[in-house]
Amino acid sequence: MHYLDIPNSPLKALDYRALLGDRTRTLPYSLRVLAENAARHSTEGEAALQVAARKGDAVPFRPARLLLHDMLGIPALIDIMAIRDHLEAHGGDPSTVDMSLPVDLIIDHAMSINHWADKFALEQNMQREFEVNRERFAFLKACADRFPRLRVMPPGSGICHQVNLEYLGQTVLPSNENPHLLIPDSSLGTDSHTPMINALGVMGWGIGGLEAEALLFGETSSVNVPRVVGLEVTGAPSHDITATDIALVVAEKLRALGVVDTFVEMFGTGYNTLSVADRATIANMAPEYGSTMVFCPVDENTIHYLNQTGRGEHSARTQAYCQVQGLWNDGVDTAIEYDEVVHIDLSQIGRAVSGPSRPEQRIDLADATKQLTSVEEADHRVAVVDQSGSLPAHDIGNGDVIIAAITSCTNTANPRNMIMAGLMARKAVAKGLQVKPHVKTSLAPGSRVVARYLKQSGLQEDLSKLGFEIAAFSCSTCNGMSGPLHPAHEETIRAHDVKGIAVLSGNRNFAGRIHPLASRNMIASPPLVIAYALAGSVLTDISSAPLGHDQDGAPVYLDDLWPDADEVSALIEAHVTPEEFRDNYNSIDTINAQWTAMQVGAGRYDWTPSTYVSFPPFVKDIRAANTPVTTLRGLRPLVILGDSVTTDHISPSGIITPESEAGQFLQRHGVAHRDFNSFGTRRGCSDVVIRSTFANYRLRNEMVPDREGSWTSIQPEGRVTTIFNAIETYLGREQPLVVIGGKEYGCGSSRDTAAKAPWLAGIRAVIAESFERIHRSNLVNMGIAPLCFPKGVTRKTLELDGSELFDIHLNEALTSAELTITREDGRKTTTPLDLRLYNDAERTTFSEGGLLPRAFRKFLAGAA
Repeated sequence: MHYLDIPNSPLKALDYRALLGDRTRTLPYSLRVLAENAARHSTEGEAALQVAARKGDAVPFRPARLLLHDMLGIPALIDIMAIRDHLEAHGGDPSTVDMSLPVDLIIDHAMSINHWADKFALEQNMQREFEVNRERFAFLKACADRFPRLRVMPPGSGICHQVNLEYLGQTVLPSNENPHLLIPDSSLGTDSHTPMINALGVMGWGIGGLEAEALLFGETSSVNVPRVVGLEVTGAPSHDITATDIALVVAEKLRALGVVDTFVEMFGTGYNTLSVADRATIANMAPEYGSTMVFCPVDENTIHYLNQTGRGEHSARTQAYCQVQGLWNDGVDTAIEYDEVVHIDLSQIGRAVSGPSRPEQRIDLADATKQLTSVEEADHRVAVVDQSGSLPAHDIGNGDVIIAAITSCTNTANPRNMIMAGLMARKAVAKGLQVKPHVKTSLAPGSRVVARYLKQSGLQEDLSKLGFEIAAFSCSTCNGMSGPLHPAHEETIRAHDVKGIAVLSGNRNFAGRIHPLASRNMIASPPLVIAYALAGSVLTDISSAPLGHDQDGAPVYLDDLWPDADEVSALIEAHVTPEEFRDNYNSIDTINAQWTAMQVGAGRYDWTPSTYVSFPPFVKDIRAANTPVTTLRGLRPLVILGDSVTTDHISPSGIITPESEAGQFLQRHGVAHRDFNSFGTRRGCSDVVIRSTFANYRLRNEMVPDREGSWTSIQPEGRVTTIFNAIETYLGREQPLVVIGGKEYGCGSSRDTAAKAPWLAGIRAVIAESFERIHRSNLVNMGIAPLCFPKGVTRKTLELDGSELFDIHLNEALTSAELTITREDGRKTTTPLDLRLYNDAERTTFSEGGLLPRAFRKFLAGAA
């Protein structure tokens, strides 16, 4: 292979274009980056030719680095520590199980908003976070001490994707495998919103924790060369909208098109009107429309952002490398051939929100009241009885905003969005407006840099006067960690069945995700979150009705508060500076005194009894010898589900209630209700994970059509019970299970517990109409068969009710399957199934019973 000189650099670049010849000209930028990576990880670069052929062949891909957060990072690290011990117990060398590439783990998913609208809220929440999560944090620190290539950023550092965008991402960097070689930066992460880094011209996407473990074990991912959909943007956005409004249009269009397993790449005459921060808001929401990533080619805006965020030392290197390698975008490249093109005119986009339960449910702001509420709702209002005396007299009713949260890396990484929200607050305060007393307000930026420029610009003072005090530097509300409402509000909502609404500047609004008492969830830009907090109700059409009245009783409208574009730009220029980013990240490892002071033991990890960290059964049960399974007999359905079942339905991450199976388990083990924490933070405990199986409060199981929540029917007796009770019953009978689903099964977060929980429950196959990318991969890595009905066949056409028995035969090559359904009266129905194993690597993993058994046997064989 040939190598190229890079101007003003002693390092070289792999000349992948010499392998491809003229075919490079027509390749989208994303495939050029993939081809360069494939060339480095294949014999004589031959895999680069498969990328150029664009026939869907599997090619090797290995990222430069991995990004983890604590919720998925801890289960992955538990698996790795357990594999070490299991290997040692079988005579192997535990030190061979190590990390083969740099890993950054940011603790950002543990914080709950227990305190808000108070200047001490951040301090109190961080104190409470450490108090409840000390055991988890100690485990992470123990891992950092044992694995030199693992860097753990302490609680309070920020949200992993925003930290990745502002600090970790380099666009171009020296190779870990060859220090004399410059390569494009690439980052895979255990969170579906990892594509946010695409805005920096960095290839990256979300993966499950199990796939991350394979990379840590030294393996190379096998990626099928995807279709590339070109997202052509033209025109320039109006000053009346935000990047959030653009992202919601993209989500709506691309979800309708269907882009699962595809790359999306931005281009067009309007591309250079979008800052890197704007591109990041759009790319962050890639999982909301199902694409693997939204690649944003490197251009002058990329260089500006690297300089703006204190990484000027990378900018010259980045520009020189990309220009030499054909990765520099200096305009519309008409030679590039996309598989399909979607056009968006930025000048035609208006203000919008999305809801009530899906990010792609975009609604023009003027239509939000009509589409999210009904006329009848306005009649249901009740007085709030506050025994504490901390609230003014007020009532609450259907359609009222109960949570208004400026949260999530999606929007808080965008200085324009945040400055606009601050200026909205300033104007509202000046006019004497106040947030309604039934609204829980919170501000949780994904970076401490945001707090710096809001404070220095004076905008934080105005936000604080409206109750938007900084309460966290974490995912918080967006991740379902919204915390409690005021007790008086919770009691009133429960007692009178009030249908309240959560409004957040996040990326996900799935049913039951944000708060159990929120009947609907609405995504909105940060300034619109402010507006809805002031209006207090979605029954108010904030596009035309007053948000409130000023000191003289005059009505105040949204347009009266909307910031001037020049003022926004001036504040960004003055306060969003390289020095702020450098000062923040130079001290990021020491921002949490409790973390710094924490001491952990060395040597072999001690698996003490715990409701946070436990030795996983799926490691304990691994045998040295493999017995492949080609027939799954006598499976019974645990649940029969409809379309768009999310990983939040399969294994929720939010609040654990006292009456839930997990809550009862924790109470039996001496855990007080206030210390329950969340499903997500307890993913390291298998006893909690199994009790999270389909434990969503909004689940709709067609086996029990008159029930909502975690209910099913035990067969053959037909007894209705909780899903966990059914799981215990079936495990006692050694009865294998199957899940039946519709379209887009497993969409949403990348959590591998949505595969681990079903495995623990005895589920050995999932049959659906289609799968979301990451969840299908997680099922394969747990040894659960992902199967699709053939076209025209569904659970409806088969008239399934849950009383049936299922036999699934897999052919020896693991390329096809056949399903035989035996009904209660003995009738049999046979239909082919599509076994969704995409390449030889996946077929090998599945035949071994999953990733962990395969990796264990590989390490054991190496020790023999």
